[in-house]
Amino acid sequence: MMMTLGMFVFEVKSLPYQQLQRSTQWRHPSQSRIGQRPAYQYVGPGDDTIALTGTLLPEITGGRVTLDDVRIMADEGKAWPLIEGSGRVYGFWSITGVEETSTAFFSDGVPRKIDFTINLVRVDDDDFQAFRDQAATSRDAAIGLGLYQPRRNEGVA
Repeated sequence: MMMTLGMFVFEVKSLPYQQLQRSTQWRHPSQSRIGQRPAYQYVGPGDDTIALTGTLLPEITGGRVTLDDVRIMADEGKAWPLIEGSGRVYGFWSITGVEETSTAFFSDGVPRKIDFTINLVRVDDDDFQAFRDQAATSRDAAIGLGLYQPRRNEGVA
């Protein structure tokens, strides 16, 4: 397992992404001042986005059906917990976009290759801290039982 988004599991046989690109912003609005540089004030975190990109080869990996599953999740408009296979909890995320490009078609029109991008935005709700604490407790219990070996520099987002 590479990662889960809610109950959807990203793995080699379903939807293996080859790149995870994350962008995190913090808000610093400015106030214009006469004869001086603008004054800036930190007002909190801004957008936190992830783009998962990859290539599906339906003969080996998942195909259009797995992308349709992600679209069904997006249609629900919910926030889903995003958890890496290592146990790292990223928080709650909503799907904001799914892009796919199909190429190299079989004679019946089924693509041999599908490039995809799934865009996510972080939308933690008030229960995130409790969820993170529960996940950390479960991970610590698994480590204590010898069921899980943490990697160096592993933690929560």
